[in-house]
Amino acid sequence: MLEIKSGERFLAARGQGLDASVPVRLSATTDLDRLFWTYGLRGRPARPTIEVLGDLIDRSSVGGATFELGSATFDMTRVLTGQLDAYLEPGPRLIDEVPGMRAEFERVGGGHVLNNSPYDLAAAALCAREGGAIVTDAAGRPLDDRPLLGGGVEFQMSVVCSASPALHELLIGEIERGIGRLRGAR
Repeated sequence: MLEIKSGERFLAARGQGLDASVPVRLSATTDLDRLFWTYGLRGRPARPTIEVLGDLIDRSSVGGATFELGSATFDMTRVLTGQLDAYLEPGPRLIDEVPGMRAEFERVGGGHVLNNSPYDLAAAALCAREGGAIVTDAAGRPLDDRPLLGGGVEFQMSVVCSASPALHELLIGEIERGIGRLRGAR
């Protein structure tokens, strides 16, 4: 991946590590109250997404920070540089597990479901993993068996990219609790 504005480069091959033009500095943060993180919200229904992520947003809003930066690739490379601790995008999991969510995503997306497709994540996920970050779907399952091509809803995937296994486990737990709240509210 090449960041056009800065010229920063991230190059990885499976099992061969990451070659980056900037230092890789994965955060050691595991304190959710001090978390600097980002999430996917653009084109997703705000109320259900915030119901899932709201407790984490609240926890990190004073001692940490949260952002919606609009680019999974950029977000995941910021985990590698240590500027962010994590990137979370639970959208496809909401559609899969919560009745009525697909209609909500289509409403917000003007008839389309707007979540991450394989081409949004493939290069960034490989670079992140080869750089030492943890990357799974929003249920904690690996993305390795997912197709690299495909743009339909059936190809879209949730993602959690975090700087460490310990942080990743905490974030998956937060998503689990959030989806439980969302199911209970419907």
